[in-house]
Amino acid sequence: MAKFSLPVLVIAASATRVWASCAYGTHLFPRAEEGGAVEIKTFGYAGTIGPLNWAALDGGAANVKCATGTRQSPIDMVDGVFQMVSASDLELAIADMPEGTEFENLGTTIEVVGKGGTLKVGGKTYEFQQFHFHLPSEHLDNGTSIAMEMHMVWQSAEGEIAVIGVFVDLDNGAGAGAGAAATVAAAAEGGAFGGVQGFVTLPMTRAAGVSSNLLETVLSRAQEIATPGTAVKTQPLVMSELVNTLIAGSFQSYSGSLTTPPCSENVLWLVSTQKLQIRTATFEKARSVIGFNSRYPQNTPGQPNLLAVGAASAASAQAAEGVPAAKA
Repeated sequence: MAKFSLPVLVIAASATRVWASCAYGTHLFPRAEEGGAVEIKTFGYAGTIGPLNWAALDGGAANVKCATGTRQSPIDMVDGVFQMVSASDLELAIADMPEGTEFENLGTTIEVVGKGGTLKVGGKTYEFQQFHFHLPSEHLDNGTSIAMEMHMVWQSAEGEIAVIGVFVDLDNGAGAGAGAAATVAAAAEGGAFGGVQGFVTLPMTRAAGVSSNLLETVLSRAQEIATPGTAVKTQPLVMSELVNTLIAGSFQSYSGSLTTPPCSENVLWLVSTQKLQIRTATFEKARSVIGFNSRYPQNTPGQPNLLAVGAASAASAQAAEGVPAAKA
């Protein structure tokens, strides 16, 4: 694994109460003792508990960033506008799990509990907490939604959060290999997207899909936890397969947020240029349990929150029509 010395990325830790499946198992939302009850989340993705109304849930204070934050996730991962972090600029290690681990249904996603692992980047060390899935992908790949997205959640000793995002597509049977992960044509200093200090913005080509035995092993058992709040033990998990795939590519980096309430910001995002693949039958098993759990794409980091933009536009339209603005 490559060693490096980079400026420290300072990430502010949120102290708010959290429902977030994205932060489950971190200091924001501690996991129950092993063997304890799996807590079911009470937010959702449609109607009055969906993303348009997350800010009003839980009393309307804890989740205010969902409606006002200016560095919200997910976003469109457009080529050439993000700081690129190469595999040589980080250390990624996750131990295999020969005895398996807990696989849980949180009601808003299905999640695999981490059993140790470290991510070192930007002068910080993060410990592996869990990985879970969104369907379809939350981040867009140059404007395109992918079948699924896996989020690998990490936490530093200071409570800082980092997430590795990995697109998961369907295996078309063509036997696509890893391919070239990044194409370097020019370099420019990173701009508004933030990310890991000391890296530059580079053009990027996402790799062809890599078939994942790890995800096949995990997701093939999804229907065994179809009921929210249930859990099973996975079969042995070879995490080194995933690590080797990820470090064969690079990462688009930016400073964003949790994609679930309370939408806390200053989350370090590393979106892999590697794309995993699973069989259609496996995807259908996962979809039958997960359903739809994707937050809509957010505004460019640093720009006004889309909900605030929409509210201002509605107020302006009402004023133009002579309609009194709604009271808060």
